[in-house]
Amino acid sequence: MQTCVILAGGKSSRMGQDKTLLPFGGFKTLTHYEVAKFSKVFEEVYVSSKFEKFSPPLKLIKDENSDNYSPMLALYSILKNFDHSVFVIPADMPFFDLKSLEELVKFKDKFDIVVASDNEHIHSLCGFFSPGLATLAHEFYLKNEHKIGLLRKSCKCKVVNFKDSGQFFNVNFPDEYEMAKKIQEKKIDDE
Repeated sequence: MQTCVILAGGKSSRMGQDKTLLPFGGFKTLTHYEVAKFSKVFEEVYVSSKFEKFSPPLKLIKDENSDNYSPMLALYSILKNFDHSVFVIPADMPFFDLKSLEELVKFKDKFDIVVASDNEHIHSLCGFFSPGLATLAHEFYLKNEHKIGLLRKSCKCKVVNFKDSGQFFNVNFPDEYEMAKKIQEKKIDDE
């Protein structure tokens, strides 16, 4: 598979500090962990961020305008760089099962957006996005519309349901970070 972009430009307001820089899984940061994981299956792995904050540095795609925290702006800033569908995933979703890519990738050439869901949520920022959506994402952003659900409703979108909702666990709060570290340690012990 070609390109993966890990989203690491959010505010982390619920965490109280930048969660993308927290140590995880034996790596210096959660983001470095994700880059290493997705580098096993993608030729190119980039990180979407407002500015260079990683040490060692990672291959960045910076938001066009660094003042606003907007997933729509991040998508526009990412997609305008490519001529093929890009897999996008948040940095705070460390347990995504790489095998799930096989289901999502089946539809990437037939739809503008292919995202994952479980029985409770559609994970709007976990899936493949066509570069043809860059202009539309930019238009939404300029109208102050930041919800990716609007983009999904405005194009050909496929939602692929997965039974294993645990793979979409998000690390938003300090207690979730502690829980994620325990889950990761157990996974390493079980291997």
